[in-house]
Amino acid sequence: MKEAILWEKAQASAGAGQKIHCFLCSHHCQIAEGEFGRCGVRKNINGSLMTFAYGRVIAANIDPIEKKPLYHFLPGSTSYSIATIGCNFRCSFCQNWEISQVTVKDGFETSGIAMTPAQIVASARKNSCKSISYTYTEPTIFLEYARDTALIAREKGLANVFVTNGYMTEAAIREARPWLDAANIDLKAFRDEFYRTVCAGSVKPVLDSIRLMRELGIWVEVTTLVVPGQNDSREELRDIAVFLAGVDKEMPWHISRFYPNYRFNDKERTPEGTLKMARDLGLEAGLKYVYVGNIYGWGNDTSCPTCGKLLIDREVFAIKENNIREGKCRFCGAMIAGRF
Repeated sequence: MKEAILWEKAQASAGAGQKIHCFLCSHHCQIAEGEFGRCGVRKNINGSLMTFAYGRVIAANIDPIEKKPLYHFLPGSTSYSIATIGCNFRCSFCQNWEISQVTVKDGFETSGIAMTPAQIVASARKNSCKSISYTYTEPTIFLEYARDTALIAREKGLANVFVTNGYMTEAAIREARPWLDAANIDLKAFRDEFYRTVCAGSVKPVLDSIRLMRELGIWVEVTTLVVPGQNDSREELRDIAVFLAGVDKEMPWHISRFYPNYRFNDKERTPEGTLKMARDLGLEAGLKYVYVGNIYGWGNDTSCPTCGKLLIDREVFAIKENNIREGKCRFCGAMIAGRF
């Protein structure tokens, strides 16, 4: 347990005691004494907001950076990937629901392995990782833990990556800006109805986060998991593509194939035709880099948007060939967006 950041005392209601306004994420929870916020890991204790998402990791793995997925950020490197329990969303299709949908509020405060920020960084360096990824669950809810780890990582020459639903506030993004190098943001749909009914959130804060992170110089790649019958219409996928192109045409868009999981076990996996349609819509909107994930055999390679030559040949998460030299196409010399 540690005192949280990004909160203030809310105006007390008659007979209700001192509430706390948490502005870490866009739920803006008003938390009464003795209660938790929606994330289930931040609690009002005697008028102070305390976080329980500190000092214990529920998962720690060495992953290819391509698994995040990040294709234009240190390609071919490995990233030490950690998470705590909990999330501020309730996505019905969550792939990591066993760890994201359990909370301290539900009695899981001792879950995971104790690791100090320094120990996390030491483990990353021992395993020759070039970055630390805060991933698997939602890193926003363990921002204090991520921050303390990331500051040490920066001192040791490691980059820091968020894999996030993007539902943080502007204050949280600006708090992270000095030490956050890259993020993959899930843009789960373009309709507020989807976010409300499937994720227990809303879409506008996610769109705002994508814009602000790019404005602040954080490298951003976006992922959309295409769920049959939910967010797979031509109109919606086109709207996502047009929005992303309006922010930055060089920002990679990862279109990910859905497989039945969690509460969406009755859904079918995404047809290849839908994925191809989404990819075509992205390119038609002007996006220079559109990728297809969770599928084998196509959609993963990077080509030069200027000369069309193959730059990075990928097989699943492995790089077979890399023709980017000092951030430029080896063939025509065009600059390739990202960090290489």
